[in-house]
Amino acid sequence: MLRRLIGAIGLSVVATHALAADPLEIGIGYLRHAGIKATLSLVEQPAENDGVAGALLAIEDNNTTGKFLNQHFTLTDVKLKENDDVAAAANSLSERDGFIIADLPADELLKVADTLRDRGTVLFDAGSVDDRLREQDCRPNVIHVAPTRSMLADGLAQYLVWKQWKRWLLVVGSHDKDKLYADALRRAAARFGAKIVQERTFEDTGGARRTDSGVTLIQHQMPVFTQEAPAYDVLVAADESEVFASYLPYRTWDPRPVAGSAGLVPTSWDASHDQWGAIQIQNRFVKLNSRRMTAMDMQAWTAARMVGEATSRTNSGDPKTVFSFIKGKDFSIAAFKGQRLTLRDWNLQLRQPILLADGRMVVSVSPQEGFLHQYSELDTLGVDRPETKCKLQ
Repeated sequence: MLRRLIGAIGLSVVATHALAADPLEIGIGYLRHAGIKATLSLVEQPAENDGVAGALLAIEDNNTTGKFLNQHFTLTDVKLKENDDVAAAANSLSERDGFIIADLPADELLKVADTLRDRGTVLFDAGSVDDRLREQDCRPNVIHVAPTRSMLADGLAQYLVWKQWKRWLLVVGSHDKDKLYADALRRAAARFGAKIVQERTFEDTGGARRTDSGVTLIQHQMPVFTQEAPAYDVLVAADESEVFASYLPYRTWDPRPVAGSAGLVPTSWDASHDQWGAIQIQNRFVKLNSRRMTAMDMQAWTAARMVGEATSRTNSGDPKTVFSFIKGKDFSIAAFKGQRLTLRDWNLQLRQPILLADGRMVVSVSPQEGFLHQYSELDTLGVDRPETKCKLQ
């Protein structure tokens, strides 16, 4: 009896010391540019904390679990000014944090990845949709949480083909990223059996449409721009530069739906999404931020939660250990999209469904029924293993 009592006291002391020990600190950095991107619609102007608000919500979620595992997560938000050196900022951030969520243009993300490659810092691309970052310019230390242009285009194309809207009028903006989106849409059309009956280019000539006569100008300009087109089922717009696409719905010469950069838009997340428990995270986000959750918020949330999930599963905050687990077959992350998300081992892109939203509701979710794959239907979205140009080294 005495031995049992002594043993119980010993276990109690060990447990007390474990609880009293300092928690494992896991630092996550967030690297982004200061300022916001202007949009044509006033109600769609992104907030100053777009993205980082989602990451902060994930930090709260991580710490909820972390209390039981003696782990504590923090987020360091670094906002780059116009002339700041992105590599120097990333270097400084990596001295504190082993994980960095990046919302950066493609060239800057590559610069950061190459700068930090030998430091063991794990980068999470939460903002760039460029396919080349996962293909010919892929890097072995970058996990891509944001979907690619090809994933977004494939998600849209599957639905349009499922609806039998196979004849497309493609309208492309004059900026480089508009052309990249158009390339993805052409690929998707060929891949799933749609036909682009005609292409038109909308030249950005500048000028302000937010004037007293702006509505009248647009009302006359858009019908004329879209008239005399071959018979088509849907107008698909490639306008990442926010120049013209939002002016197309209800203003085309022929009464046709609009999709792509306006109308029916493919996205990783939408504020109206309410399936698979999403209403829970939507409500918590609104309560904390007094605004709706954007795709960028969700991508940043997912990135931070990937760190939290892997840390809890490995009981380690070591970036190398966490990274190895995320890349392994046992990792998945729940993200309110109807199925658990996993990583493509050939280019470190996160598999995920694509929501199709019209600004008020989620109309559908891709991959669509009937688009099959030998491994995962999610791999019908974007570049599949046999097509990849990525060579991780």
